[in-house]
Amino acid sequence: MSMRTLIKSALSSSQALEAITVKGWVRTRRDSKAFSFIELNDGSSLQNLQCIVDAGVPGYEDIERMSTGAAVGITGKLVESQGAGQSWEVHASSVKLYGEAPTDFPLQKKGHSQEFLRSIAHLRPRTNLYGAVFRMRSRLAFAIHQFFKERDFSYIHTPIITASDCEGAGEMFRVTTQSQGAKDAPESDFFGKNTFLTVSGQLEGEAFACALSNIYTFGPTFRAENSHTTRHASEFWMVEPEMAFCDLEDDMDLAEEFVKYLVRYILEQHEGDLEIFNKFVDKGLVERLNFVAERPFQRVSYTEAVEILLASGQTFEYPVSWGANLQSEHERYLTEEHFKCPTTVYNYPKDVKPFYMRSNDDGKTVAAMDLLVPGIGEIIGGAQREERYDILESNMQAHGLSKEEYAWYLDLRKFGTCPHAGFGLGFERMLMFVTGMKNIRDVIPFARTPGHCEF
Repeated sequence: MSMRTLIKSALSSSQALEAITVKGWVRTRRDSKAFSFIELNDGSSLQNLQCIVDAGVPGYEDIERMSTGAAVGITGKLVESQGAGQSWEVHASSVKLYGEAPTDFPLQKKGHSQEFLRSIAHLRPRTNLYGAVFRMRSRLAFAIHQFFKERDFSYIHTPIITASDCEGAGEMFRVTTQSQGAKDAPESDFFGKNTFLTVSGQLEGEAFACALSNIYTFGPTFRAENSHTTRHASEFWMVEPEMAFCDLEDDMDLAEEFVKYLVRYILEQHEGDLEIFNKFVDKGLVERLNFVAERPFQRVSYTEAVEILLASGQTFEYPVSWGANLQSEHERYLTEEHFKCPTTVYNYPKDVKPFYMRSNDDGKTVAAMDLLVPGIGEIIGGAQREERYDILESNMQAHGLSKEEYAWYLDLRKFGTCPHAGFGLGFERMLMFVTGMKNIRDVIPFARTPGHCEF
């Protein structure tokens, strides 16, 4: 067979072609006495390509084995389609079976639940919905890199194995070569100390921002948090820019610009995939994305947000009080009911935030911000970092952190300290926002959640 053409390219062809070869997986096959119709999909687009295979062409003897899920290659002419729904179809001159799919192929029938499809995560990308999800994931990742490239940010790879607990919550996966149940001292372990899977690349990112000015990290992060919500996973991806000579105001500006950029990119570059989400997942999705792309975001201090929630007359599962962290239900009320748009909440109580956030002059709050979006809640969390050596050292003592273990981090405040700020965007949460998918397990290829590590 000649060189392969992706179905996406075939469907967007500007002219008929005398010879074309397409390869993919059979979605459906319908037979008559003289020919068969094969709907072929190779994952390059949401649309299938209709192929008409006349009886008697080379390879037709295997047509009965070309059932749903089988891998086939078809060579023939690309001609204008006589049917509705697509411009082109292939009239085959030969067909080849690469791999058949027996009757126990789980996707022979349509209409499977998302819960069932999670149990066959190795096969679910072959469905229309999940094919679209993971093409969108790829596009969104590309858009992230493009956004930062256009703004002269350097892409930094921070370590996955770390000795630092960035968030200070202790919910980390330990990395060890010691046998299960062993009580050996950390000094005898592989790295000579306790090490963990990272919860964030931020601290290391700060070191590079204090050298290269504007950097970002984009990689996997891990939380050993026994949470079973639709928004939490034990392994997920984070995008974390860090900027030298940057304050909280600059940080909020970039975060809002970033979200708008990604939403606009998806609206313009979805290549038809957005249609399946708007039709079958969230009928108001495109309207909401356009609203986010076009309208300014709202900003409100944490104190003002608490006052709004207390005055709302709503009964929340988690009571609202100054000094308590905002819960998802509070965040969604602010964005969906009160402001009806994405909202940035800033200046949070010091006691509910990590040690590295810059203390405000009031002594009660820190220069932190969370960007909240309708349907999800928090999608970005960020802050201006504490650049003053003595105050950072005091914060670390208050959080029970070892000055020796974080000596390198204090050094950044000792040698040429400067104001700097950054934020983290949960990549999967952003993907949920632009697709309307309701569960984080459905936007990550192989989900890791408490009690589940399949595949």
